[in-house]
Amino acid sequence: MFLLEQKNMKYGFLLIILLGCFKTNSQTCCSGGVPLSNNLGLPNEGKNSWIFGLNYDYNNLNTLKSGTERLEDNSRLRITNSILINTSYSFTDKFSAELLLTWVNQTRTIRQFGNENFTETSGIGDAVLLFKYAIQNILGENTLLNLGIGTKVPLGKSDLISKQGIQLTADLQPGSGAFDGIGWLSLSKKLKSKPSALIFGNLSYRLTGVNDSYLNNTSTYEFGNELQVNLGYSDQFLLYKTLFSPKLTFKYRRALRDKINNNYLPNTGGEWVFVRPELSSEITSNIVLNSKIELPIYSYVDGTQLSPTLRLTVGFTYKLNKKKTSTRFIKF
Repeated sequence: MFLLEQKNMKYGFLLIILLGCFKTNSQTCCSGGVPLSNNLGLPNEGKNSWIFGLNYDYNNLNTLKSGTERLEDNSRLRITNSILINTSYSFTDKFSAELLLTWVNQTRTIRQFGNENFTETSGIGDAVLLFKYAIQNILGENTLLNLGIGTKVPLGKSDLISKQGIQLTADLQPGSGAFDGIGWLSLSKKLKSKPSALIFGNLSYRLTGVNDSYLNNTSTYEFGNELQVNLGYSDQFLLYKTLFSPKLTFKYRRALRDKINNNYLPNTGGEWVFVRPELSSEITSNIVLNSKIELPIYSYVDGTQLSPTLRLTVGFTYKLNKKKTSTRFIKF
């Protein structure tokens, strides 16, 4: 009887340790990772046109929050560096397909009681394949509606282990280990009063799948479904024979809580509102440089989590076999 009680106490103690560690790790789940939905929507430049894009994305999470309250604690830092390669081919003036490939490096630093715990992972991330259909002037003159449907393909590994031989949690893996469904639409309108200006909005929804082989096939894991809405205004001006396009975008993001073994995971999920100034410059008729910075202006997180502090994206697009069409003013 005494041995049985000792055994139960031992398992109970181990369970407490594991739950404590899991709670600590889950505080960075929700806003890290590769910005897949954030980098979709290359324009359709006309039949047989081909667009290539290369971007670097830096995401800094150093703001610890509980609900809407910011906690005075800078002991945790999460950084995600991503290389994003996307390409879009237009089969017709209306129908196109877009592919997004990723490579991701993630680091997590926790400083407590004079000690520092540093974890780093790198590898190929998941990919997105999106099919898009453009409908012009459906909602009035100089409007363009784009509808898209696609999937996220789990190319990245989801079973990397630490130097200590322990499998890392889902938020630190390059891949999710699951197929996701993606719906996407965008709407834009050129202003009559200012032909160089454009108002636009886009929406994406990601219906996440389940990783059935989580933690060495002992558990299942599902990231929360995600909604993103962007509303913005852009303009164009010529300076030193270069066409510049400033843009201001407001972004709303809602992520549902993650699930492990079909049970909701605490300290995941939330709502965010960001402001994103952007600037692009058309160096040649085929090459466009892009830069944008994203800053949070409101956030509510479920439980206690690290929340985004700063996101920076820079890169360029290259247009091959460009065909001039009446949809050229549409640039997201």
